[in-house]
Amino acid sequence: MTGSTFREIRHEDPTDPARRQEILESPGFGRHFTDHMVTMVWTDQEGWHDGRIEPYGPFRLDPAAAVLHYGQEIFEGLKAYRHPDSSIWGFRPEANAHRFNRSARRMALPEFPAEDFLSAVELLVAKDRQWVPDGDEQSLYLRPFMFAEESFLGVRPARRIRFCVIASPVGAYFSQGVEPVSIWLSTNYTRAARGGTGAAKCGGNYAAGLAAQQEASAHGCDQVCFLDAADQRWVEELGGMNLFFVHDDGLLVTPELTGTILEGITRSSIIELAKEQGLEVVERRVDIDEWQRGMADGRIREVFACGTAAVITPVGRLVWDGGEATAPSGTSAGPQDSVWGRLRSALIDIQWGRTADTHGWMRRFC
Repeated sequence: MTGSTFREIRHEDPTDPARRQEILESPGFGRHFTDHMVTMVWTDQEGWHDGRIEPYGPFRLDPAAAVLHYGQEIFEGLKAYRHPDSSIWGFRPEANAHRFNRSARRMALPEFPAEDFLSAVELLVAKDRQWVPDGDEQSLYLRPFMFAEESFLGVRPARRIRFCVIASPVGAYFSQGVEPVSIWLSTNYTRAARGGTGAAKCGGNYAAGLAAQQEASAHGCDQVCFLDAADQRWVEELGGMNLFFVHDDGLLVTPELTGTILEGITRSSIIELAKEQGLEVVERRVDIDEWQRGMADGRIREVFACGTAAVITPVGRLVWDGGEATAPSGTSAGPQDSVWGRLRSALIDIQWGRTADTHGWMRRFC
């Protein structure tokens, strides 16, 4: 498959340019969507076929569609950035394509060839390029996903799957800007267990974390942190972000990938950038007691979280049932005076084309 394989269905009523400009001036996050979407169908008889770029709109699903009953689905998240010369670029989309297929294998879904994943994303961005904003820290968020749409009731992999890419212009993930967030330590819930779906990007992982997020909100916190399911001792990740700890000896520590943690693309990029900035990076298990004591006695100078949506966000406070610890001054220091700030600047300067991409991470979409 290539971009030419996707048949175009004409949009008879695209968004009025004035309305589109109004949206782009204040897009929020994930509230508005572009005029088109890319779709393709897989069956066990024909493989991938019927590729289309068509008007954005609802799917028609049978009430017995397998995804509604057994949750067989996966998704990805990546962004398109408008550079100063108005060209539009993606950040490491190949990595998203490969992670998409790792998730597909875990959820017993058919793999979608990486080159076709990239073609679908590029086609949608090119078609809806006027939707890519150019404001500060604004981008076009891309959501490729696939789900089981075969109609049947029975526990087996579905034989009819739909792939789709939609796009949404977005601003900063946290509307208040880049400020330290507070984290609730969940002891009533876990995100994933060994042998489970923790390393797959599937909706069930996020749905399972919503009760914990409600608990966090009830305690005045922005996000929730999960511990491992076996010992309830080892720090894993937040509801949708990976974690990093800056120690007083300059060491940068992040929880190792054990199969229960999603392998973040932003996470791996930060590790590489940190090494270039002279930091020693260690991937290992992090004891929750180490975090709590480290914030209290200053051995942990900064804590930050990272992900595609939020990029890098400092963590200012860890709250648990019966106590809390506040991060030392390093976390709340200005961006240029902190490790998290320098890493964030280095990353977004590459993404928005303000500095040379020496890693080959950026891919021109159009």
